[in-house]
Amino acid sequence: MITTYYYYNPFSKFSTLPIWNSNIRQAVNQGHAHKALFLFRQMKQSGVTPNNSTFPFVAKACAKLSHLRNSQMIHAHVAKSWFRWNLFVQTAMVDMYIKCGELEDAYKVFDGMPERDIASWNAMLLGFAQCGHIDRLLYLLRRMRLTGIHPDSVTVLLLFHAVLHMKNPVFVSVIQSFGIRIGVCGDVSIANTLISAYAKCGDLCSAEIVFDEIDRCLRSVVSWNSIIAAYATFEKDIKAFHCYKGMLDDGLTPDISTILNLLSSFVQPKALFQGLLVHSHGVRLGCDSDVCVVNTLISMYSKCGDVCSARFLFDSMSDRTCVSWTVIISGYAEKGCMNEALTLFNTMDATGENPDLVTVLALISGCGQTGALELGKWIDKYSTENGLKNNVVVCNALIDMYAKCGSFNDAQELFYNMPNRTVVSWTAMITACALNGDVKDALHLFFMMVDRGMKPNHITFLAVLQACAHGGLLERGLECFKMMTQKYGIIPGIDHYSCMVGLLGRRGQLREALEIIESMPFEPDAGIWSALLFACKLHGSMEMGKYVSERLFELEPHEAVPYVEMANVYAMAEMWDGVAAIRRKMRYLHLRKSPGQSIIQVYGKSPIFTVEDRDHLETLCIYDMLDGLTSHSKLGLLTHSEEIF
Repeated sequence: MITTYYYYNPFSKFSTLPIWNSNIRQAVNQGHAHKALFLFRQMKQSGVTPNNSTFPFVAKACAKLSHLRNSQMIHAHVAKSWFRWNLFVQTAMVDMYIKCGELEDAYKVFDGMPERDIASWNAMLLGFAQCGHIDRLLYLLRRMRLTGIHPDSVTVLLLFHAVLHMKNPVFVSVIQSFGIRIGVCGDVSIANTLISAYAKCGDLCSAEIVFDEIDRCLRSVVSWNSIIAAYATFEKDIKAFHCYKGMLDDGLTPDISTILNLLSSFVQPKALFQGLLVHSHGVRLGCDSDVCVVNTLISMYSKCGDVCSARFLFDSMSDRTCVSWTVIISGYAEKGCMNEALTLFNTMDATGENPDLVTVLALISGCGQTGALELGKWIDKYSTENGLKNNVVVCNALIDMYAKCGSFNDAQELFYNMPNRTVVSWTAMITACALNGDVKDALHLFFMMVDRGMKPNHITFLAVLQACAHGGLLERGLECFKMMTQKYGIIPGIDHYSCMVGLLGRRGQLREALEIIESMPFEPDAGIWSALLFACKLHGSMEMGKYVSERLFELEPHEAVPYVEMANVYAMAEMWDGVAAIRRKMRYLHLRKSPGQSIIQVYGKSPIFTVEDRDHLETLCIYDMLDGLTSHSKLGLLTHSEEIF
């Protein structure tokens, strides 16, 4: 039934068809779809017969509403009119059904068309692309070319849309080659889409090449936004900021998308200064009044470690959305300030703004990071009472939280009670077993998962390799690494290689571990060299230890950890001159290893304790308790020894 829109035109009985068409077109273009349909009904009631210009606009109104009943009524009007075989009207019907989610009805209209132009083919191809029907899309594309219709830039754009969900840069490259062959890749809109597609598929290098090949005078704001968004995806804040400066140097004015993409790239404390500059420029451009920009600014300040500025922005907001509450709660949770996060969560609930899935997930993640088990259990209960625990994503997050908080039994119980498990569920449970030191169960779960037809992903294999590393199971680790590459075609990342280096290193196969590092298709990072240096310390390998430490000194010249580790290697070999030399170098570079810290939950609060810390208000009581615990432990060990002998 067409929705009534109260509209009165005193001259409607005397209006001509062009006037009706103009009014309907204006209503659609202004976003008043209901008004357009009401005008169409008024036109019919006044005795004016619609023509081939009327139906496409009415079909567009139905498409905007995504209302099937209205669409079928308009299609019935078309079928009874003189324009039922009109090319433009039929194409509008195809597009209308696709926008209503009725792909098969759209295809019936398309298949029955006596003639088709490129717009008709593109409309139907877009329908298959949006629904992910790649086989049908390729079949239709072949049919299109056999009928002599030449693909255009729109065809190539929708092909990009079709393959994006596969996250495979090879498919993007194939479509790029197709676009070059048909001569449309010179179009700047194609280049902009290519940049975005490559970035979303994880190939930043190709995205950069495409951007660099666009003639400087042809680069639009969209071009710059695309490459800035690509850098934001990979958290390349410096490159994103340089692009922003390049855009300004070219005389282009940034828009809200530019500011949002740029701010999204600032996720480390070192990027805070650039974030402040962009914030200032955003104020000058007038973007700071947009709630999305303010939410992104709150997120940026939180991730860069400046939660005070994030809170100031949040408190200054006159209109807060659920996203506003969620980003500030996430900011406190990520910093480990769970008390403040929970207070905001309760305030949000009290103001009538219902916390959503993302809000709850932020709190669960914070509990896992800080070991706040009691709060985690409260959130578990809250999720159950509010129907959020029916969502598999929440259950997966709770499993991860329980594992990180050391409550392995709760994680296990939740996992086995889940009615539906995804790959993430299995991966979370395998990781929980690895964290708990239960290597046997981790591997048992992995092979059970594979036997049930679940396809593991790169994170699953990382969890399995970490479990093997914890248990020192070299042969099993090699088997899983081989399975990952050969059976599932997953390209190992640096974390996978790091696990293999750790496995080989623990077994004393230092030369083989070094060969793996040197054979990697990318540059090794500090983490993988650190894994090998630890193995060198474990097995007292002086020569390789020197080589590895030099690599680490180059990568992290201002980090104390590699110097300390190398000093330990010298100490184990009783080479005290080497230890002294390392310490002199550390003093010269003003390096000092950060002391270890512990965090515990006491009456809902999370105090942090540092090695040899004397600043706590309850210092005397704490150290008295520690002395008592130490004496109790020694007594227990002594009693146990007497029982053995």
